[in-house]
Amino acid sequence: MEKVSIIAITKNGIKIGLDLKKISSSWQIYAPSKFSDNNPEVNWYSEPTGNKLAELFQASDALVCIFSLGAVIRLISPYIKDKKTDPAVLVIDDKAKFVISALSGHLGGANQLAEEIAQTLGSTPIITTAADVNQTIAVDLLGKEFGWKIDDDSTVTKVSAFMVNEEKIGVFQDTGNRDWWNRKLPANVTVYNSIEDLKNSQSKGYLIITDKKLDNSEILQNAVVYRPPSLVVGVGLHGDTTKDTILEGMNFCLEKFKLDAKSVAKLVSIKKKEEIQGLIELGKEMNIPIQYFEKEELATIEIPNPSEMVQAFEGTPSVSEAAAIKSSGGNLVVEKQKFPPNLTIAIARIPN
Repeated sequence: MEKVSIIAITKNGIKIGLDLKKISSSWQIYAPSKFSDNNPEVNWYSEPTGNKLAELFQASDALVCIFSLGAVIRLISPYIKDKKTDPAVLVIDDKAKFVISALSGHLGGANQLAEEIAQTLGSTPIITTAADVNQTIAVDLLGKEFGWKIDDDSTVTKVSAFMVNEEKIGVFQDTGNRDWWNRKLPANVTVYNSIEDLKNSQSKGYLIITDKKLDNSEILQNAVVYRPPSLVVGVGLHGDTTKDTILEGMNFCLEKFKLDAKSVAKLVSIKKKEEIQGLIELGKEMNIPIQYFEKEELATIEIPNPSEMVQAFEGTPSVSEAAAIKSSGGNLVVEKQKFPPNLTIAIARIPN
């Protein structure tokens, strides 16, 4: 985590906070100025602790409070919103016997941080989330380390309850990293080879890992769908091609071939003398990287739809198809689609 704030309100707490700097020197310690010994590693504050805690709650990725759990709950309660935006909050007692994951255990990373801190301090980590206690799949965290995105999080709570209550769960995956569970799967979880098998499994809930659009409402109402970053969009364009033109062409292709935009990992194209502003703007809007290749690199790629015109203008028989294949290391799932007068789109899938 980038911004970890430690707040201590006793002399013992300050010592514990300084011990935590062994984990990362970037972690910031805050303590009341009445205890100041001018140690430059501590940010000494003079305002009430409640005010300082409110400030740090808003500004931190994780907040480590070295004082009583009850006091922490009372002080942070006005600022708690939801598990997607709240920081991780941990509580450590004044003797460092226990490290409690108090808020945002899964998505916020409090559980993992509690384990790490407890190991450093020789403390006991206290973690109460059901998935961790039962050593089963944390539905809201599945694939997070691989960059998977949950398509619609409205079903997460329901399917999580099915999981921890050991109801029958069916899993289907056709793309993305398959090393998402490093232990034997829980007894209530079964992997199926197709959506049809999943549908016929009579499972109570479903985990589906795919970059394809799904239209089975019967399954989706009890499913969490994960979108791995598996698609590479190759773009052939002119210098004046706008962001909206590229986006419209890409979305047309995704819709036509039943692929999901959340699985687009990056945009790729040919390296030109000047970067194309429309492509840069779209990359920023989608929060995905852009990769460029020299024409000589693209010219070596075997593609299904070479173009004499592209060869004449770009020095390679293909831009969109060749760039998508080159970047993904896989195969085209969408061959070149033309959008006159100045855009072509092709999409390739990164191999599992």
